[in-house]
Amino acid sequence: MTDAPLAPNLADIRDEFLAVEERARLQLLLEFSDELPELPERYRDHPDLMERVLECQAPVFFFVEVDGGGIVHLFATAPEEAPTTRGFASILVQGLAGLTVDEVLAVPDDFPQMIGLSRAVSPLRLRGMSALLGRAKRRLRELG
Repeated sequence: MTDAPLAPNLADIRDEFLAVEERARLQLLLEFSDELPELPERYRDHPDLMERVLECQAPVFFFVEVDGGGIVHLFATAPEEAPTTRGFASILVQGLAGLTVDEVLAVPDDFPQMIGLSRAVSPLRLRGMSALLGRAKRRLRELG
């Protein structure tokens, strides 16, 4: 795993997961799934503006934008009946909140493996979270 420093939000999330016993991490992931912010109205009625993350088992859609101050905003949606996927999306939405483009691009690609869920969820699910992070970073490079 990468030893690069993490942005404070992501470091807090990582530390929160690593502070609990391994069997409690899945419950924490489910708590994150309940905290996935609602989409802003401008995206709620326009799913065509969002990109699907095909690597995720459940349908996950996202959109990345950069405001006038250079701050990244990641919006994501995942079905409530897919709490694991929804939890991963929520972790990234919350963890990337308030970061600049450069800070998001500096997030280690292996961040999903850093939160200690490798034995609690399938590798396929972790790849879905990695894909969401990777696609968000790719989109930021395209916007740059």
